[in-house]
Amino acid sequence: MAAAPPHRAVPSTSPAPSGAGRKGAGPAAQEGAGGGGGGKMADSAKGRPAAAPGGKALTAEQVVARFNRLRQEQRGLASKAAELELELNEHSLVIETLREVDPTRKCYRMVGGILVERTVKEVLPALESNKEQISKIIETLNQQLQAKGRELNEFREKHNIRLVGEDDPKQPPKEGAEGAGAKGSSAGVLVS
Repeated sequence: MAAAPPHRAVPSTSPAPSGAGRKGAGPAAQEGAGGGGGGKMADSAKGRPAAAPGGKALTAEQVVARFNRLRQEQRGLASKAAELELELNEHSLVIETLREVDPTRKCYRMVGGILVERTVKEVLPALESNKEQISKIIETLNQQLQAKGRELNEFREKHNIRLVGEDDPKQPPKEGAEGAGAKGSSAGVLVS
């Protein structure tokens, strides 16, 4: 691949750094490269075998890709909820303004891209109905956002994913390579 994604995947309990994390670095360059904090790039496993048949075991690259997809889905839900919150505020402002106006006064409403002339008494109930629907949609989006957050946290815990710059509260930082391998053989993934 010509361009590697900006994410690194490294085992969190490995005894020594396993690669330099440079673009185009082959297995020979990755074996000898030291460097603190370096790791294999997400798509640098060209020489490794694929996941086990049956799809049970995920490679580090697949874990990173799925984690990033979950984060993107969560961001999309949050973005849509924020957009609808703004729309809800606009509806509230217009409803508040129209309540103080004479009900027979002309007003204009955009319907399907066409500006339509109506009276305040015709437009106000429709705006209030739209506001209620928007509120319900926001509530549903917030529930979906919470569910996606739980799914994301469960995935992080299951695959021992740490974000770059995030301290691991369970493990103190290790100076040497000796104590790191004795802790356990569960491998984690570091995502930047």
